[in-house]
Amino acid sequence: MSELLLELFSEEIPARMPTRAAEDLKRLVTDGLKAAGLATGAVAAFSTPRRLTLVVEGVPAQSPSISEERKGPRVGAPEQAVQGFLKAAGLASIDDAQIVKDEKKGDYYVAKIDKPGREASEIVAEVVPAVLHKFPWPKSMRWGTGTFQWVRPLHSIICLLGGAVVPFEVAGIKSGNSTRGHRFHGNRPFEVEDFADYQAKLEANAVMLDPVARFAEIRDQAAALAKKAKLELVEDEALLNENAGLTEWPVVLIGAFDKEFLDVPGECLMTSMKNHQKCFSLRDPKTKKLANRFIMVSNLTASDGGTAIVAGNEKVIRARLSDAKFFWDQDLKRRLEPMHFELKGITFHEKLGTQWDRMERLTELARQIAGAVDAEPDLAGRAAQLCKADLVSGMVGEFPELQGLMGRYYAEAEHMDPHIARAIELHYKPKGPTDSVPKEEDGDSVAIAVALADKLDTLVGFWAIGEKPTGSGDPYQLRRAALGVIRIVLENDLRLPLISTTLSALRGFESPESEGFVSLRVQVGEVPIQELLTPFSKIANDLLSFFADRLKVHLREKGARHDLIDAVFSLEGQDDLALIVKRVDALGEFLKTDDGANLLAGVKRASNILVLEEKKDKTSYAGAYDLKLLQDKEELALAAAIESVKQDTVAAINVENFKGAMNALAELRAPVDAFFDKVTVNVPEAELRKNRLALLSEIRAATQNVADFSKIAG
Repeated sequence: MSELLLELFSEEIPARMPTRAAEDLKRLVTDGLKAAGLATGAVAAFSTPRRLTLVVEGVPAQSPSISEERKGPRVGAPEQAVQGFLKAAGLASIDDAQIVKDEKKGDYYVAKIDKPGREASEIVAEVVPAVLHKFPWPKSMRWGTGTFQWVRPLHSIICLLGGAVVPFEVAGIKSGNSTRGHRFHGNRPFEVEDFADYQAKLEANAVMLDPVARFAEIRDQAAALAKKAKLELVEDEALLNENAGLTEWPVVLIGAFDKEFLDVPGECLMTSMKNHQKCFSLRDPKTKKLANRFIMVSNLTASDGGTAIVAGNEKVIRARLSDAKFFWDQDLKRRLEPMHFELKGITFHEKLGTQWDRMERLTELARQIAGAVDAEPDLAGRAAQLCKADLVSGMVGEFPELQGLMGRYYAEAEHMDPHIARAIELHYKPKGPTDSVPKEEDGDSVAIAVALADKLDTLVGFWAIGEKPTGSGDPYQLRRAALGVIRIVLENDLRLPLISTTLSALRGFESPESEGFVSLRVQVGEVPIQELLTPFSKIANDLLSFFADRLKVHLREKGARHDLIDAVFSLEGQDDLALIVKRVDALGEFLKTDDGANLLAGVKRASNILVLEEKKDKTSYAGAYDLKLLQDKEELALAAAIESVKQDTVAAINVENFKGAMNALAELRAPVDAFFDKVTVNVPEAELRKNRLALLSEIRAATQNVADFSKIAG
């Protein structure tokens, strides 16, 4: 067994690409070797700004020999078919094939093909160039006169198998055993023998190969410098990873900026320093306020200890923060009210109007939702009216990621109601699966109303114009919007009927001449024409199905069964997410008990009998049974239990006592078991048989107060 070492050395790779590229290299090379029959041992991939490295252990000397049979045409087949078979099988003549007897279908030819194993170096020399030519860089380039593309010009290739060079050529570059170290501290060629030698010589030439090690080095150096300055590092894992991708020999330094910039909101300063200079922010560990210091990461050890590097970064940071301060000062002069009028000039979507149109819809919808979340409608409406105003601010124009947050700062500067200011900031939440949601317990009821209005307006709008998510894409992030609604509702235990709330949102798209329909108009030249006329009910029901799918995904991640969600969602009128989840949880616990499991079996048995008999008789047996025709004591006991369970489950559900509803269902278990043990349903007497089938339908009807048991697996 041998070790395969591969290094692709190039000009600097953009910082966010090397990690993904290393994983792609690992996957493509190992898949290629495996496809060629070359099994391997452990595989590891590494990256720096100038190199991708792969080391594969346990590479055998050659691939195993293979013996296979290829079935050919029948004996006596046309000559063209025979010749095609010979060519595909690599046979010189049909006499080299064997004839297999088959009395039913006729005799046919079979070619036995023996493929000898191939040398590992031969396979590697084919696989690696093929991978390089089809490598999936997000962006790539050509250089010189060649047609080969790589992310940046490629300089050298190391390819060693068992210490020996595997010869091949890509883009005029021949594979070898030589590379270079750090651009400034080790920019000279050196030869390597294997991975251990390669890694040691890189270290000696100021290159830390492992990005995980560079990440840890930057983090530890930054924490030490922050501690020395009696400050605290503002943690940012993404920025740590980016700096690890920008450096081969990270050296962390600390700089400062003028205190006057601290008058600008800290998030603006941090964003500016991060986006433009990849610098970390520092704060006071006690007050958590931003300090006028920052951490930078250099890619070299400077002879002056980094003095010049720090001075240069401080100069650039000063200019960047001056820009941020300018935007802040100018935005404060404008105020939110005038800003929100400028939304008339910003298109949200060509078929859905401007941001102003959207703001008007949000204002009305937030007021309507406010009552369901215990928020003051006037505050919710005002917050919705201003929640998009900061989109036209200079600060958000420069840093779009600050939208919402800047609106809160501007509202606070105008001494607006704190609930309005907070709602402007929080209405975008949650921005992802790990982001927090506004909470009633934190006094965020107004924010909840605006956040729900924002997401529901987005969903109904894009649903109305047919822009739904597909398996391959979701450009408007509608899945995220639906999940946001689900999380806000569930984490605040809100009672928000989706159908009625969706219909309220749809009325924002209604025109006087199209009552009950979504009527959207677009501009063709100078003439407005009607493009869509879609019934509210169709959109609302379609959206409810979408929410059901998103809820399944959300609950499945928490261990819930998707069939239980289907069983509850399929009941008529089930559109309250919080109640659906409570019912699903209670149903799941009930089915874990003996009573639940046995009742499920009994209900399914009753349903199966009904389906068969209704299909055979071409009629439905749903409906009331005749009490006078009940003969056996088991029938009478079952009928009494059904009537009791119907009343008890409805009463329990009406007060959201779902555990109580399940306990009531459990009372059916014994009567159902006894009925099937002692009573024959399909008796010769037609009226008695019909009555017993109707009694079975009542079992199904009684359980459907809780869930549709036919959709439950088991």
